[in-house]
Amino acid sequence: MNEPLLQIDGLCTHYGRIQALREVSLAVPRGALVALVGANGAGKTTLLRTISGVQEASSGSICFDGQDITRMRSHLRVQSGIAQVPEGRQMFGPMSVEDNLFLGAYTRARAGGEATIERVYAMFPVLKSRRTQPAGTLSGGQQQMLAIGRALMAEPRLLLLDEPSMGLAPQLVADIFSTIVELARGGTTMLLVEQNAYAALSIADFGYVLETGRTVISGRGKELLQDERVKQAYLGM
Repeated sequence: MNEPLLQIDGLCTHYGRIQALREVSLAVPRGALVALVGANGAGKTTLLRTISGVQEASSGSICFDGQDITRMRSHLRVQSGIAQVPEGRQMFGPMSVEDNLFLGAYTRARAGGEATIERVYAMFPVLKSRRTQPAGTLSGGQQQMLAIGRALMAEPRLLLLDEPSMGLAPQLVADIFSTIVELARGGTTMLLVEQNAYAALSIADFGYVLETGRTVISGRGKELLQDERVKQAYLGM
């Protein structure tokens, strides 16, 4: 296994008096696609928010590329190479597709963003054809492509994906997961949070199962698909 790009040890997070994460520990190896699956309310989104710095950690540590970033401010984490595709896409609806994309490159010089946007357009040609269109008028699948493209504009070393299949038709889900596989093959390190356990574990190098704020099962993605506990709880088998 490659050395971890992201290493989390004993991470705890609270919302007021409510503890959302309970000593979570996991590793995301450099160049790997790691899936985090679990039921609604398990703490998956909270974990991503804590990694990106939107949610404060109560205790434990988050190390990125060997540096402790547990108390680092969120915008500095973006500058260090962490980008998140949020749950629900969160577009700026009245703004154009292209302006939404350039928001993802706000930490970079405009010239660098110009080069990156062409790579994003090559990956998602529909975004180029609709680059002047208000983002709020795109379909759900197109908005998900835009959310991924916006994160890629930061040229991240770690991409956090939060429920990319949410609310999409099956064919669009397949298209989005094909894009994720393509990114993985290109060497992008990713932590994928997904309620569709089968789809996520099918493409993941490694996987973790989160229950009530704890990591309870871990292993290689395809091995977890054969785990009887995972089958019964998340795969309907």
